[in-house]
Amino acid sequence: MPKNSHFSQKILTWFETSGRHDLPWQQHKKEQSDIYAVWLSEIMLQQTQVSTVIPYFQRFIAKFPTVIDLAAADWDEVANLWAGLGYYARAKNLHQGAKQVVDFIKHTGNFPQSVDQWQTIKGVGQSTAGAIVAMGVRGFGVICDGNVKRVLSRWAMISDDINKTATQKQLWQLAQALTPKHDSGKYAQAMMDLGATICTKNRPKCTLCPISSDCQAYQKANPINYPVKNKSKEKPKRYSFAFQLIQENTAKTLWLKRQSVTKQHGIWEGLWCLPLLDSDVPSDGDTYQPSFNQGLGNCQLGETVLFEILKNKPLPTSVIRTIKHTLSHFHWYLTLVELKISPALAAEIEQRLIKNNVSFRWQACNDGFAKPKAMINLLQ
Repeated sequence: MPKNSHFSQKILTWFETSGRHDLPWQQHKKEQSDIYAVWLSEIMLQQTQVSTVIPYFQRFIAKFPTVIDLAAADWDEVANLWAGLGYYARAKNLHQGAKQVVDFIKHTGNFPQSVDQWQTIKGVGQSTAGAIVAMGVRGFGVICDGNVKRVLSRWAMISDDINKTATQKQLWQLAQALTPKHDSGKYAQAMMDLGATICTKNRPKCTLCPISSDCQAYQKANPINYPVKNKSKEKPKRYSFAFQLIQENTAKTLWLKRQSVTKQHGIWEGLWCLPLLDSDVPSDGDTYQPSFNQGLGNCQLGETVLFEILKNKPLPTSVIRTIKHTLSHFHWYLTLVELKISPALAAEIEQRLIKNNVSFRWQACNDGFAKPKAMINLLQ
């Protein structure tokens, strides 16, 4: 492993001249930091590109300028602003976390101040807590997110699988040792910038890197080979139909509000989706007729009620398209099936859904309400 001396100083010097200083959530140039803005940005930036996050962050801050505003907001408002950003559990955790933070402020008079305190907030892990403390609270905080792990894995040329617990522990220890006691907030921003703009995953700009002179992967090997990742198992595939029920008289589409059922079938909780029906048949775009007698075991209540009605109706269906939507733990092939229904059938469906306390709406697909990105892509 290379020597640690001057590592942080090289990073900070590079950041002053070459780092990003105009991101809307950055606090290092402000006299007083906005802890809420740092927290919000850190949640949004998880597994999401900076360029994608910027407009969402700006809209969120405009709508909910303080944590009190966010905590008091209705979930539908929050979900609507988040729609399209993906990884919706983040939005749910953020909303619940805001309520926790407001409660914390009521009891203490301030935001959480330590890493341990922040880790009690919904959706805040060790690295996010470190970032908030370093950049928001302006205390000592250590970050070790994906960008930092990539930089450190190459700099120290760590040859063990990055997904192993022992390797993760090694990286955290290294991050702790290299983080300066003072300026840890600016250093955190600098490390994230270095990983995002210079020490990138596929095309690192090593000749522009401030630590290339003692980066072991650059000096002795190929940086592209680091971090080391052993081949993981292929993600499983799941196939589902998404039904677009269109009223003949209004041209509006039926949407059901997703509920939390199980980890697998509670995906997109609180968002509006087309009714979904699992299929064992690969959704390759062929024109085939879905069966409402199969796949009901995995349905949510609203879907079960709906399909119990439809299974006895001789409705013409049109298969429109199939898309592949990748989630963290599986690939989801969604086939859009269009059904045009009469006003009488629409009324029957409404009556049954109301009787079973199912949240639903008839709405044009391009109206602004909170729906998953997969639904947006499916209907384009």
